[in-house]
Amino acid sequence: MKKRAQENPGAYNVSLSRIKDLPGHRRPREMALEVGVENVPDEVLLAILLRTGTSGRSVIDVARALLDRFKGSLSELAQASQTELAELEIPGFGPVKQIELRAALELGRRAMREPSARLPLMREPVHVRDLLETKTVRLNQECVWMLPLDQKYRLLRAPVEITKGILNASLSHPREIYREAIRLSAAAVIIVHNHPSGDPTPSAEDIATTRQLVETGRIIGIQLLDHVIIGGGRPSPAPYVSLRESGLVAFE
Repeated sequence: MKKRAQENPGAYNVSLSRIKDLPGHRRPREMALEVGVENVPDEVLLAILLRTGTSGRSVIDVARALLDRFKGSLSELAQASQTELAELEIPGFGPVKQIELRAALELGRRAMREPSARLPLMREPVHVRDLLETKTVRLNQECVWMLPLDQKYRLLRAPVEITKGILNASLSHPREIYREAIRLSAAAVIIVHNHPSGDPTPSAEDIATTRQLVETGRIIGIQLLDHVIIGGGRPSPAPYVSLRESGLVAFE
């Protein structure tokens, strides 16, 4: 878990001067905003949590001193008890900051342990059908959903409802489809819509729109993995058609 600043001395090395005297883009919060929290050294993340240093000692100095007491290891720091942190007697790292740090580390531990945080993989059309079947079974309007995926085709978040029409409304324009995908930095998307009639057979407009979406995805660098049409209706499991499996549209 080590990711100290000295591993990349030219990028994020912060001098021992007071943080307020540093240029804005070199301060911990500004650095994290500029390059992302995942790209800054451990001491900068700690400095953001600690917020302030002491007279003559910057918050970066305090963060580095704290890490040094645990041999630069975040995992060892995360295992320290309140008593162990108090015994460090580091100026600028009092009881309030100690408990705030332990709370932040505990949140991270709980997030890693939470199995429900991992959304499912969408590797087969039937996975898509199973995910959205309960949403489509009684709909009398045509709805369009976008499933944003990472590089391994795992959902980044719950399906995004793009439009809700009346009866047999047509698919959305590509800009509505891809706007949220771009915001989420999705590597790929799956488009899903329902046919309230219960017949999932794609229309000529479904096929034409899908081809347009494939081309748009190629231009912006987000793969359209599939377009799945779910028949809906009361019978379970609901029938569905994958335009990729059907060969009606070339997705590659």
